[in-house]
Amino acid sequence: MNRHALHAAGLCLILLCAPRALFTQESSSHSITDTLTARTEPGLNVETAGPAAAVHKPAEGFLGRLTHFYLNDWHAAPSTEPAPRRALDAPMDSPPFPSSDWGYGGAPTIGTPDSNVYPTMAALRREGAKTHLYGWVEASANVSTSSQTNYPLAYSALPNRVILNQAVVVLERQPDTMQTQHFDWGFHFSGLFGADYRYMSAKGYLSGQLLDHNRQYGFDPVWESLDLYFPVKEGLVIRAGRFLALPGIETQMAPGNLTHTHSLIFAMAPSTETGAVATLKLTKQWMIQAGISAGHDVAPWTVDRTPSALACLNYSTRSNHNNIEVCASGINGGHYAYNNVQHFDAVWNHRFNSKWNTSTEGWVMYERDVPNVATGAHPVVPVETGANGAFCSAEQASCFAPEYAMLNYLNRAVNSKLYIGMRNGFMNDKKGQRTGVPGRYTVNTVYVTKDFGSTVMLRSELRFDHSWDRQGYDNGTESSQLLFNMNLIYKF
Repeated sequence: MNRHALHAAGLCLILLCAPRALFTQESSSHSITDTLTARTEPGLNVETAGPAAAVHKPAEGFLGRLTHFYLNDWHAAPSTEPAPRRALDAPMDSPPFPSSDWGYGGAPTIGTPDSNVYPTMAALRREGAKTHLYGWVEASANVSTSSQTNYPLAYSALPNRVILNQAVVVLERQPDTMQTQHFDWGFHFSGLFGADYRYMSAKGYLSGQLLDHNRQYGFDPVWESLDLYFPVKEGLVIRAGRFLALPGIETQMAPGNLTHTHSLIFAMAPSTETGAVATLKLTKQWMIQAGISAGHDVAPWTVDRTPSALACLNYSTRSNHNNIEVCASGINGGHYAYNNVQHFDAVWNHRFNSKWNTSTEGWVMYERDVPNVATGAHPVVPVETGANGAFCSAEQASCFAPEYAMLNYLNRAVNSKLYIGMRNGFMNDKKGQRTGVPGRYTVNTVYVTKDFGSTVMLRSELRFDHSWDRQGYDNGTESSQLLFNMNLIYKF
């Protein structure tokens, strides 16, 4: 058995066969009969949770308790009482939004409580355990003007059909970052099956499903990491292993996003890193991150590995109504390899009031010495499987391939279970190295998300994509694409 098979087998044993000892009850001041929760990615957020009357009497047995959790969750009204926290006040309400905090990668939100309650843990009668077993199933259906492919649209690339996007099982323990007296630790293991595996696949992690066979559905061990928490300044977390990429508004895990389909910015950006990153909260307002990885979306044992630097600076105003994050990710020589883009990213988040908020992102990415795939190019330089070439001048064997992009989200909370918004984005893929078709792209999306308790999300969106310089849609036959998408997430 090779090491990739051993890796997958080990992950399955961890996720599916976790011993009961992992879920030892440590402390719990509320039971599932009197506590219902809000949500945040990747679990269910209780930052705004409070007492709520039980709607149905609990039943005996695992399935009975699980049913009882859902019935209570769907019928009880969320509390407006915020949970105690050491961090700045939360800028948003969750629900209805996926998270109450401005997001960042590489660490849990330092200074907020790990007081999550999940349906599976409630059914196991382990609501107060430090180790959590949970997950979700996500499916979508779309109607598109394209008939062959929706690409470069991501997370719903197959047109006019129903898709199983993500079936995810998570086993995790979060370190206690509310305290500043002692060391603590945590871990995270995620296994994902579905069509979305292709957007998270990293070379060396069962990547043959995509690179060799291009399967519609696949499995990816998307996130396996260890967190070490030290009471330094406002908190220091060192994360090591494979983890989600740091920069950006959007995330790979479905419950944490405002919409189902993703922006072209996110679709073209790296997804995961394998390495280590330190997150130090200097004050309640300032945070720095620094780390090293094997490169974007590659395992350390692949030939594409290159020691690459990660660095971010994060600042919030005292009110936490404004937040700015700048990141440099995967920084090395930038020479052509599997997804070896040099990624420079900036995000500005702003709260207008309790109902309205906005997030804006801009980035620049590039690779050097990208093989020329333009017609008539000579000499011909081989292109690596899964790594696009560039459309250079005919006399060049390879060239510098940059792209840049801007993105804005504008959101409004209608009530505690419903929000609406719009997303507008622009990208210029100068040499076509990210999309396969050079030129300028715009994407305009309107969306509505309805929550049913803290465990079910129903999202709908209408999206219009346009390529301004060449026909970039439906396998190069159309300049525009109109898509309507419905998406359901069910958490367990």
